[in-house]
Amino acid sequence: MKFELNQQEYIELMKLLKFLGLVESGTEAKIVIDDGLVKVNGQTEQRRRCKIRSGSKVEFDGEVIEVV
Repeated sequence: MKFELNQQEYIELMKLLKFLGLVESGTEAKIVIDDGLVKVNGQTEQRRRCKIRSGSKVEFDGEVIEVV
C-alpha cells in the first residue's frame, strides 16, 4: 500500500494509522504503538508522534505502507 504526502513534510505515526483505517481511533493507535506492534523502516517504533516522512516504510498488522 502506498501513502502519498501532499504538500506536507511529514505525518505523525498515530495519524497515519488512523487515516488509513488500520485502527479505529486514536486510542487504539496509542495502544498498538505502545505494545510494539508497529515497525518503521524495520525497527519497532514506540513513539506515537514519530514523524513519518517520504521514503519511510511502516509495517502493521500484515500491511506494509510505503510513504511517497
